[in-house]
Amino acid sequence: MENELQERYRQVRARSERLCEPLVTDDYQLQAIPEVSPAKWHLAHVSWFFETFLLRPGLPAYRLFNERFEYLFNSYYYQVGSMHPRSQRGLISRPTVEEVYAYRAHVDEAMQRLLSGEMDTATSARVVLGLNHEEQHQELLLMDLKYNFSINPLRPAYRENDVGAAQSIAARAVRWIPGAAGEQAVGHHGDGFAFDNEGPRHVQLLQPHELADRLVTNGEYREFIDDGGYTRSGHWLADGWGTIRDQGWQAPLYWEQRDGQWWQMTLAGMQPLADSEPVCHLSYYEADAYASWRGLRLPSEAELETRLAAEPVAGNFLEQGALHPRAATDAGQWYGDLWQWSRSSYEPYPGFVPPAGAIGEYNGKFMCNQRVLRGGACVTPRGHVRASYRNFFYPRDRWAFTGLRLARDA
Repeated sequence: MENELQERYRQVRARSERLCEPLVTDDYQLQAIPEVSPAKWHLAHVSWFFETFLLRPGLPAYRLFNERFEYLFNSYYYQVGSMHPRSQRGLISRPTVEEVYAYRAHVDEAMQRLLSGEMDTATSARVVLGLNHEEQHQELLLMDLKYNFSINPLRPAYRENDVGAAQSIAARAVRWIPGAAGEQAVGHHGDGFAFDNEGPRHVQLLQPHELADRLVTNGEYREFIDDGGYTRSGHWLADGWGTIRDQGWQAPLYWEQRDGQWWQMTLAGMQPLADSEPVCHLSYYEADAYASWRGLRLPSEAELETRLAAEPVAGNFLEQGALHPRAATDAGQWYGDLWQWSRSSYEPYPGFVPPAGAIGEYNGKFMCNQRVLRGGACVTPRGHVRASYRNFFYPRDRWAFTGLRLARDA
């Protein structure tokens, strides 16, 4: 009979493979830009994580599936050893997709043996970290597939769904919600898993402020475009203005005009733009410029966390199957749909110390030149999100499912 951790392991691993069921063999190898990875690499890398950090040190007589996989599927753990360049992952045709699935099965069989035995607290905690790591790669897998499919002139669909269901729904008015002010405790506390970057819990001083109870919509963002938002520098940060000029950005990623109408690439292929849906695939620069144009601002991560802590973790997540942001309901739009840019830099909390060894490279070494996002997205597993969760991307990144919420001083 499976114990709780065995069952969760099986469920998480099975979900990764279900997400790949719509793919054909050729799809597994795509890598359109260095920032994304092939689906085949994601499936193998998360298996490498369990092999490297659990099976090799913790299961006597564990036999490596292929000793050269340590080089191919290490992502950024320099203390483990050297790694294949990230930008060249799409150039590797071998191992085949079939071999990668055999590798997963090999790791799964060994992990079941490890999980069925006695484990100390540290080993159990590392298993849970590995499962959360795989859940991160599940949403990255879908983000990457969307970008990889978008560069194909045929604009293929990953999977058919009802993306266009919101075409006739009108966006409701924004309600402004007072935020917590004064000294507020932020950071993970209590029972349950959290990544190391979510602590230590500490106090921050928040000024009186208000948060919009829903995300900015496509229709609202089109007004910014129509008002020359991408052609006038006044509302842009200097780095942002330089980026959009260098890259030729004139609209959010995946937007295209056809016969005077806006369309967008989705995981269901090209679809007419629905004005009521949240605008997605924005860089931090675009989110900040829009907020400036509105005479408002982006929230800080502490403002978002204190509000999210007051709301149930409910919304449009991976389990809903939409794989696309939905229009806000009357209940508000706090979790799910899109990761929300904050104006906060991704930095260590006071007293943060990364764990010892290679596992300490998971988060700490990325605390430079990035921005924090909160709330989860339509491709995020629901159980993976909490109020204290700190996602992070570079300000120029926009292939992830990112959107924006407005804030204002009160």
